[in-house]
Amino acid sequence: MAITNTWSVSDMQHMDSDGGVFLVYWSMVSSDGTYSASEGGKLRCEYDASSPSFVPYADLTESDVLGWVYTSLIEGDETADEAKARVEADRDAKVQKQIDAAATTASGVPW
Repeated sequence: MAITNTWSVSDMQHMDSDGGVFLVYWSMVSSDGTYSASEGGKLRCEYDASSPSFVPYADLTESDVLGWVYTSLIEGDETADEAKARVEADRDAKVQKQIDAAATTASGVPW
């Protein structure tokens, strides 16, 4: 079975006064249906409600917020897409290691 990656935002904290998000809880799960590996965390955000690019809490989509998460994962000269792919590849490798370990071990008796 193929390994799939699922990114999600489980919660956000925001200001009631202006809708500015200041904390995002996120996770990513790689799974083949039997084995899984996950990554997750919280992202502290700074915002400027007067900025033309500001999007208040009520108007955000999960895709918008995951874009912030991918950007926060950048290492070195990576792009956000490359950072996302790196995290997925790392978790996929952990799932594959579990699959390989299960395929090379068995239990029981020979009679």
